[in-house]
Amino acid sequence: MPVIDITSDPEALTMTVVAEFDAPVERLWSVYTDPRQLERFWGPPGWPATFALFQLSVGGRALYAMNGPRGEVARGAWEFLAIEEPNRFEVLDTFVNEDGSAIDGMPTMRMTFGFEEAGAGSRMRCVSHFTSAEALEQVIAMGSIEGTRLAMGQLDRVLHDLREYSQGQGTQTEVLSDTQVRITRLVDGPRDLVWRAHTEPELMKKWLLGPDGWTMTECEMPDAAPGPYRYAWAPVDGGEGEPFGFDGEVTLMDAPRRMVSTEHMTGTEYPPTLNDLQLYEEDGATLITMIIMYPDAATRDMVLATGMTDGMEASYARLERELLAV
Repeated sequence: MPVIDITSDPEALTMTVVAEFDAPVERLWSVYTDPRQLERFWGPPGWPATFALFQLSVGGRALYAMNGPRGEVARGAWEFLAIEEPNRFEVLDTFVNEDGSAIDGMPTMRMTFGFEEAGAGSRMRCVSHFTSAEALEQVIAMGSIEGTRLAMGQLDRVLHDLREYSQGQGTQTEVLSDTQVRITRLVDGPRDLVWRAHTEPELMKKWLLGPDGWTMTECEMPDAAPGPYRYAWAPVDGGEGEPFGFDGEVTLMDAPRRMVSTEHMTGTEYPPTLNDLQLYEEDGATLITMIIMYPDAATRDMVLATGMTDGMEASYARLERELLAV
């Protein structure tokens, strides 16, 4: 993780984030001042950001929304107070309504972003200045420290070429918290086709099979959200293993970028998970990111112990081999 320190100072009324990166200052500056790159890490996992406005000039504004997996939306606005490329910019950060107006009772923070050389890479130092100790406590109580740490953990991937950073690593599983796991896999193919492979039953049956020796016996997907779905698998020709399946509801479809769904093991009393699929394309390759939210750490550990990562890797390798290589 790039974050090396997050501290709050009730006397100085500040919260300071320090992070270091294996990239030059100019590259770090560019990801913070290009809204399309900023969107890839500004929101924490499961809360991707969208910048609808970004006026990089003194007096200009930026408007953003972070979209949660259950339909929640957290909106903010920046007013640029100072810009000193490539080393520093300063904004007023405000919690806003859908129309861009400030939300009553929510604090406004003055934030300074500084970028400097650090060894062979660079260091980012962000200081948020609050108007009162109560405002600082309010933001901390909202989970800003852990949210910032998780959001910044996504920045390394943005700073580097996607193929260079992810190709050949296979399926990667990261435990983010007691209830949250992130799974990533780079596949060599366009996002539109990868989206279709996750939403069209005739394509899903060709690759979403886990280890060799299994077949998908049922695959029902909705045309739009919200809508129910169902998958089922069985061993081929009486092979080892018991048939099983999953059912749930697709709650969000934003083709070809994002799909959120509940997932329950059919015929069991296991609690459902919430699965947040996100697709990002760069230079003809697509990064698949799945954020899985479990009800508790015990359920998380039980599922991970089943060999889920290996099964997903077998499926993703088949996706590249059967669909994307055509």
